[in-house]
This record gives sequence, structure tokens and C-alpha cells, in this order.
Amino acid sequence: MNKDFDLQEYLTKGVEKTVSDILKASLSNPKESAFMVKFAAAVKAASKRRIKAESYGQHIPSFLIASITSSCNLHCAGCYSRCNSATVDGELVQQLTSDEWLKVFDEADELGISFVILAGGEPTLRRDVIEATGTKKNMLFPIFTNGTFISEKYFGLFDKCRNLIPIMSIEGGREKTDSRRGKGIYDRLISNMDELKKRGLVFGASVTVTTENIDDITSGEFLGGLEIRGCKAVIFVEYVPMNDESSELAPGDAEREKLDIAIQKLRGGKSGMMYISFPGDEKSSGGCFAAGRGFFHINSHGGAEPCPFSPYSDVNVKNSSLLEAINSPLFTAMRSSDILLDDHKGGCVLNEKRELVEALLYRNAVSIKEKKAV
Repeated sequence: MNKDFDLQEYLTKGVEKTVSDILKASLSNPKESAFMVKFAAAVKAASKRRIKAESYGQHIPSFLIASITSSCNLHCAGCYSRCNSATVDGELVQQLTSDEWLKVFDEADELGISFVILAGGEPTLRRDVIEATGTKKNMLFPIFTNGTFISEKYFGLFDKCRNLIPIMSIEGGREKTDSRRGKGIYDRLISNMDELKKRGLVFGASVTVTTENIDDITSGEFLGGLEIRGCKAVIFVEYVPMNDESSELAPGDAEREKLDIAIQKLRGGKSGMMYISFPGDEKSSGGCFAAGRGFFHINSHGGAEPCPFSPYSDVNVKNSSLLEAINSPLFTAMRSSDILLDDHKGGCVLNEKRELVEALLYRNAVSIKEKKAV
């Protein structure tokens, strides 16, 4: 890793560029542009709060991922969340209430965290939480959704609250999408996109990159189709296998290189869309962003985890502040070790090193227990 690498500067520039790209993408929409101009000012103020905290030795990440529910109506092939038992069927208990989530977002706002990704399960099942986030105008909430519950009420909410941006999951064309997500899902997503465009609402697409769809999702036909329908952002997420049964879906070096070449070409063109690759874009960031380095994850029950693909926690925001979660023993140990800072070759570093993360969690738990016994 480059010793001169300045993480806070990198994150600040990255956030400001993201805002700039979204603003450019929304120039044809006066209502959306007006919101983004105000939001850009809020982002700069938030960046100043993080920089000030850094001067006092406190690093604040720029992003937060919030899985606001453990419930989902789909059973997508190889879903990491179901493999981790983070998404389940049946009655759900002990999940954070909308008031508890709003408290988390209030704290995030005060700390200078401008972007909160809403995930799940299927986040649109928690309309109460999403309505609460709509009141946080200084923050942007991309909602990673399967799109099946987006209805007239949600279209109205998205129009009223421009800080809520649906990011719909699509796997390529009809065949690839329906084979992984279920029959009829592709047509539902396309219908949603057409309606969002008709109403002048900004939306994006999340694409899970696998060995099976790499050719489809990097094709001009697929990406051009998204742009024509009004999509403003495409987020490529490399598939992370959580068990041996789905390991063949994980992109290898050949697929990552193909994706990287395609993204660089797209970014150099005149497309009206922005492109983000995760974790591919981390290769230039001096390591993995997780555990509060650039972001962290809060699960539906309040547990603070390094990231959704690394579901380990030693603190819960139900009885701790967000700042205490950022400085948890596990996160602190991970940021001060080599787990996050090793050379990044693509793929998920923490998934590959889950035994080391488990060892840190166990060692910290033993240390705390021994201190209490003294």
C-alpha cells in the first residue's frame, strides 16, 4: 500500500465526484437539479465535519449501509443474505423500529455521513423507515430494491422526497434476470423504469456480476437500453459466494478484467450515466473500505458489522451510539491490522479472510471478559 495515500482526501473527493456526476445526470430535470444543488452544499458541509474530526484523530466514514429488514419476497439464486441467514422467511422480531433507525440517521448526519444505502432483505417492505428517511434532506438514500413492491404510493414518495433514489436489481436481459430472480421480474423492472422516466424521477440499476452474465451486462445493448429508459447510475457488484455451492458464479481475473475495461470505456464516453464498481473500485483506494474505513453495515437488528459480506458484530446501536459503533473493538482491530490494507486484487477481501475476522472477534471478546473479571 502507498504510505502517502490519504484516505480522507480520497473519500472526500470520491463523494464530491459522485454528487457532481448525479447533478450532471439530472440537469434535464429542473426539480431534481434543484434538490441536488442544495444537497451538494450539504455534502461539502458534511465533508468539513469529517475533516475536522480527522484532525482530532477520529476517522468518520463517508457511507453507511443499513439493512432495514430481514424479510424478502424473493429467493434469488445464490443470495448472500440468505446464505448468511440475514434474510429469512416467517415472523420477524427484534428488528429496529422506524424511530430507532431515524436516531441512527440523525447521528450519521451529525457526524458528516451523507450517503446511507438502504438494503435488506427487501427494503421497500419497510415503508415506515423509508418515509422517515425522506425527512433527512441533507442525506441521500439509495434504495437497493428488487422493484416488486414499487407502486403508486412509492412513485409519489420518490417525487416528494428527492433524497430517495431507487436502485433496482437487474441481472442483464429477461433470461438472465428471471433465471436468478424469478419469472416476470424483468418485465416488472422495465415497467418501473418506464414509469420513473415518465415522472421525471432519478433511478439507478444494481447489477450482480457473475461468470454467467458478464457478457450480457457489459454489452452495448443492455447498457444502452438502461440509458434509453432513463437510468442515471449503474452499480456493478461482484458476486461473493458464501458457500461452495455457488462458488462457480464468482467472477475470476478474466471477468474482472473484462468488467474493468468496459467500465473505463464507458466512463470515457459521452454516456449520461455514472458507473460504479464494487469492490473493483477499491483497488485504487489502498485497500478494503469496510469496518468504518469508508463504510460499515448495520443489520436489521442493530448489529454493527464490517460489511454485509462480513456479518460479524460486537456492538449494537440499540444500546450504543453510532460513534461507539465506529470505534468498536472489532472495527478498531481490523483497521489497525493488515486485514483491510493488503494489496487488493479484486473480489471480497473479508470473505476470503473470514477466519481471521472471526479470530479477531473471539480474541476481543475474551479480552473484554478478562478485564471485567479483574
